[in-house]
Amino acid sequence: MSTLFEQLGGEGAVDAAVDIFYRKVLQDDRIKDFFTDVDMDEQINKQKAFLTFAFGGPNKYSGLNMKDAHARLVDKGMNDSHVDVVIELLGGTLKELGVGDNLIGEVAAIAESVRGQVLGKEG
Repeated sequence: MSTLFEQLGGEGAVDAAVDIFYRKVLQDDRIKDFFTDVDMDEQINKQKAFLTFAFGGPNKYSGLNMKDAHARLVDKGMNDSHVDVVIELLGGTLKELGVGDNLIGEVAAIAESVRGQVLGKEG
């Protein structure tokens, strides 16, 4: 059985998705302000590594855990509605790239599985 990473198209597909996703994020008035003082090249590289790992590809992620990585954003007011926007934009990006609904659902489920950690509600 192939991994979600392989089903999505591997490294090239994840790289393309993350690039498009962050273009959407930085244009979205609901969440773009969370990224005003972020080194976006570094952020994009971390996200590519994290999603590759989360989707079952090689683990090259060496960043913070989800709670620590997002604590600054929670302090700035990030809440469930913002996580909803991220999941919406990620799903829209994947749809734009021709990914099927079943795989988009798997990606959304992975995102949902870390919601509590991202929002600092669980370790």
